[in-house]
Amino acid sequence: MLTKLSTRGIATRLTQVAQKAQPKPQQSTISSESVFAREHKYGAHNYHPLPAALSRGEGVHVWDVEGKRYFDYLSAYSAVNQGHSHPKIIKALVEQAHKLSLTSRAFYSDVLGEYEEYITKLFGFDKVLPMNTGVEGGETACKLARKWGYLRKQIPKNQAKIIFARNNFWGRTLSAISASNDPTSYEGFGPFMPGFDLIDYDNVTALEQALQDPNVCAFMVEPIQGEAGVVVPQDGYLRQVRELCSKHNVLWIADEVQTGLARTGRMLAVDYEQVKPDILILGKALSGGMYPVSAVLCNDEVMLCIKPGEHGSTYGGNPLGCKVAMAALEVLQEEKLAENAFKMGELLRSELATLPKDVVSTVRGKGLLNAIVISSKHDAWDVCLRLKENGLLAKPTHGDIIRFAPPLVINEEQMLESVDIIKKTILSM
Repeated sequence: MLTKLSTRGIATRLTQVAQKAQPKPQQSTISSESVFAREHKYGAHNYHPLPAALSRGEGVHVWDVEGKRYFDYLSAYSAVNQGHSHPKIIKALVEQAHKLSLTSRAFYSDVLGEYEEYITKLFGFDKVLPMNTGVEGGETACKLARKWGYLRKQIPKNQAKIIFARNNFWGRTLSAISASNDPTSYEGFGPFMPGFDLIDYDNVTALEQALQDPNVCAFMVEPIQGEAGVVVPQDGYLRQVRELCSKHNVLWIADEVQTGLARTGRMLAVDYEQVKPDILILGKALSGGMYPVSAVLCNDEVMLCIKPGEHGSTYGGNPLGCKVAMAALEVLQEEKLAENAFKMGELLRSELATLPKDVVSTVRGKGLLNAIVISSKHDAWDVCLRLKENGLLAKPTHGDIIRFAPPLVINEEQMLESVDIIKKTILSM
């Protein structure tokens, strides 16, 4: 039987391994084709992955089962901002896993309050409601907004409305697809959540008109629309959103699940216009790419509308997730990843702007959240297949758009090497 001392020794040794070990890429005993076939046979067909069977990741690189190295230009849809297998985040995960991983919220833990204090002070809010996934964060924000609408704004029972921007994406739950205008998301899944209305993105006139309705409790919007193809609004849009929501007593919900946590060159994308939402949703990189963590932050006037028993999650706020999230946030700050994302994003866009317009018609983005639009003569999926063959992984969205979003730890040498791959691929078209 292991003694208490030996158990602690094992935990220490595992942490040292996580910090120091740098295993060399090794070829797996299974082929890529076997990986594809097994998933196709036993898994649901709700994804259409690029044909790359990955087995290892480190920093900005991933390796497939045959040992081929790639630049990761998707970063798990920005969940891996800190890079693959970051040693500090692994250390936090391993150490906490050996102490206490889950209690549920039926009891207190010594870690949850520590995390709550840390994240609320970091982002300047009174309270945080911890969840696990980004879409749970969106659901939580909608529930908070409706409850606030009934208790504080005195909206008649069951009449509260939430406004969303067209081409939004915040997940695939029934609520999330009820806010979508993309048939791929919602077709065949009705009936839908009532009380959700859509207006055009980056359209202040449409927003002001929608907010005239006294039953509107919130406007939920991505500062930059990610899944829509990295659509960047005009300068001043977010400032006007803030002003209009305040004027009409409507909560502004900022969905920063993808744009937040240094991805766009600021800790939050709203920081570009120095404005603050009423409700902030975080996810993805809050996990450090290790363990699902999301968070909804707001002040007491909104958060305390929810009472015990009205919302929750078995895993939300678990000790393991809390320690991982704190480590993930510390890495962003200690390694100045927002600053690096801004600098490397400027370099990336300047290089992409030299690509031939008959293949790449548009380059856009902020920080390291970027996209190129492929001209109608070419197919974005085919471009991504060629990029993959040349050692870079990216994924198309909406048919003609390719997102370029590498981990924020990328350095200038790696950026130029990866840009060379992109240029070589585009020129071969």
